[in-house]
Amino acid sequence: MKNKTGISRIIVWVVAGLLFAPMFLRADPASRQPARTSPAWLREGVIYEIFPRDFSPAGNLNGVTAKLDELHGLGVNILWMMPIHPIGEKGRKGEFGSPYSVKDYYAVDPNYGTLDDFKKLVAGAHQRGMKVIMDLVANHTAWDSVVMKHPEFYKQDADGKPISPEPAWTDVAGLNYANPQLREYMIGVMQYWVRTCDIDGYRCDVAYAVPTDFWMQARTALEKIKPDIMLLAEASKPELLVNAFDLDYDWPLLATLNDVLMRGAPASDVEATWEKSRREFPLGALHMQISDDHDEARAVARYGIRGALAASALMFTLDGVPLLYNGMEVGDATESGDPALFEKLTIFWQPKERPPLRKIYRGLINLRKQYPCFENDRVDWLHNSDENDVVTFMRGDNQDEFVVAINFSNRPVAGQVQMKDSKGFQPVRIAGMPDGNADGLPTFRLNGFEWQIYHRAK
Repeated sequence: MKNKTGISRIIVWVVAGLLFAPMFLRADPASRQPARTSPAWLREGVIYEIFPRDFSPAGNLNGVTAKLDELHGLGVNILWMMPIHPIGEKGRKGEFGSPYSVKDYYAVDPNYGTLDDFKKLVAGAHQRGMKVIMDLVANHTAWDSVVMKHPEFYKQDADGKPISPEPAWTDVAGLNYANPQLREYMIGVMQYWVRTCDIDGYRCDVAYAVPTDFWMQARTALEKIKPDIMLLAEASKPELLVNAFDLDYDWPLLATLNDVLMRGAPASDVEATWEKSRREFPLGALHMQISDDHDEARAVARYGIRGALAASALMFTLDGVPLLYNGMEVGDATESGDPALFEKLTIFWQPKERPPLRKIYRGLINLRKQYPCFENDRVDWLHNSDENDVVTFMRGDNQDEFVVAINFSNRPVAGQVQMKDSKGFQPVRIAGMPDGNADGLPTFRLNGFEWQIYHRAK
């Protein structure tokens, strides 16, 4: 999304979920249904979000294409392109405007380049074994959008004038999905980019505010063109994962991380939040694990460098699909979210006094690629002697087992993990990280915000 701070939006939707989820579950218990089966390439994926305006000094699509080899070397394999369309001028916020205030769904912003530039980017990614998904803003348009020639497509006030979907979102007008012709138009937009540029899916902005049955219609139409299409919902709404979407945001876990790392909540809240989501969401539901994106202040600003890395260690070792937001791999601290989203603030790619983050992220990604157990949904939480500060859990399959221990405090901790059998576990060496506890499990000794992964082959 765009015009609200990320944290406030998370709070609004977590509270809304608490208030209304019981009502939804009584009518249609999504938590008791299986989630739709996602493409294998998504479960194996690491998503990399790109804001083309800020990604390079050029601030265009060619600036992204020029770094495809670098992104491939990092190990990411799904590129999420934030909106590439022309931005509305009427009611614009900031000098450059929000990329989520779309003027023409069928066009490429001339500041970003041309349609051919985008085709070149997608083809180059595919040549390197990477997928590309586009950002679809289906809930609203710019006030001077070409869609405004159809005023009946918009939500209206008592006088028949288009209105914003939310009072604070003054730069956009809300679309009305009770209109069948609007649905046809938006599905046509989605089909166009798949057919024309061979994209692999969509991240759907504000998916929770668009009717679920529209997304089901859209998915049916898209699968006729590309059967393994992927849809990512900007939402934390269980019913969306039953028939429409492959993946959603793990907003509840992000909110808990903010509480633990910024407000002193106990680390045990991480497990409690995970367990609550497991109860409420469809069986086998897949979530995008996030600690940083365009709606938040950068994780290194919220948590500090070491705290941000501890959060990433959780994101990359839990079930789900982890997200890197452009610049995370170097510890970029450039202002992010509203109102920075409306300006051009190029990523600073050589910040001072950072650990070798690119090496560390590459190591975590390689670990996920090497061991399939990180792709399943099995997480066994392990009790430990300091659950106020430390989380411990196991990931495994019939070939390998991993124990992860993360200290979410800024203090050194020492203790023990409660395990029936700790024999044979060895610390995993992640390039760029210091060597772990020489004593081995079940004992752990972790410095502030330090984490350790242990492996045992079955």
